[in-house]
Amino acid sequence: MIDFLEVLREKRALVWPEIKQYLNLMTQMPTYCQVPPKYESEAKFHFQLVADYPERKGKYVRPTLVLLTAAALGFPQEQAIKTAAAMEISENWILNHDDIEDDSLMRRGRPALHRIYGQELALNAGDGLHLLMWKVLRDNEAVVGTEKALTIMDEFYRMLNRTVLGQTIEIKWTRENRVDLTDEDILFIFESKTGYYTIGGPMRLGAILAGANQDQLGRLYQFGKLMGYCYQITDDLLDLTSNFAGLKKQTGNDIYEGKRTMMLVHLFRNIRGKDKRRLLAIMRKSRKEKTEAEVVWVIKMMEKYGSLAHGRKMLAKFIKQAKEYFDQNLDFLVERPARDQIRAFIDFVAQRTY
Repeated sequence: MIDFLEVLREKRALVWPEIKQYLNLMTQMPTYCQVPPKYESEAKFHFQLVADYPERKGKYVRPTLVLLTAAALGFPQEQAIKTAAAMEISENWILNHDDIEDDSLMRRGRPALHRIYGQELALNAGDGLHLLMWKVLRDNEAVVGTEKALTIMDEFYRMLNRTVLGQTIEIKWTRENRVDLTDEDILFIFESKTGYYTIGGPMRLGAILAGANQDQLGRLYQFGKLMGYCYQITDDLLDLTSNFAGLKKQTGNDIYEGKRTMMLVHLFRNIRGKDKRRLLAIMRKSRKEKTEAEVVWVIKMMEKYGSLAHGRKMLAKFIKQAKEYFDQNLDFLVERPARDQIRAFIDFVAQRTY
């Protein structure tokens, strides 16, 4: 049986040194714009901020999928490292900006960067990582050639463009306190922010490196969409029922933020009477106004009205569909052990605890 956590650790050990090397290179300015000695301490502070989230090291799901998909198509893993590193760097600047937008408390077991240094400095650190991502992708030309490097950059553009669209819509619906959303609406957000960015995009990047055709890339997108549903529903269920193995400070963080999840949308549809009136009153409050008791009550209502059960049912449905789709449509991923490791990723998503 494949331990996908071990696969993640193995790939992280390959990709992190590349990221660390680029973080170090950021501190080296050319002669014409070198930082004068009297300002070196300020520059050091800046680069420490930029490196903060990468140094916390997440699970490395996205770069792992880049490497596994490339390997499953017979592409040399060492030539995919830069693409995988750029994918991981992108996650760190996106998480940085996302934490500011959501006013999150924690990230990877520590206070979110803006909680430590303020929004302005945290935002600027995210900008630093954003430009570093494009530098890595530009340097990819020396590894994979001009045509393929440009195709990879185009895919990054499309993937990130759809991701920020999803973020805009999610924030808009949260601000509007929408109570009329459907499961279809929520799945649209999942496709934008998770299906493409977390699963389909990384796999397509690995496949592009290996020379996959458009039909194969389209199939990977469809698989990513299904797995994105699974990944995000699992994530949202864990937010309501787990402390992410001690890495998260608040249970029900999505409720504090007012985030529209499949479980909350289900609750809006099914809650009745005085329970509904209380729920609507709580969800009109800002994050700071909501109390822990109110959030716990909302979770209890999700149990009472079957919203948690609905989420688990939908998760099981999409896990089944993802397995069937993988077996029936991704037969071009032939090289082992990479193919088997990608297949094991499906169960990892369903069973993960953080």
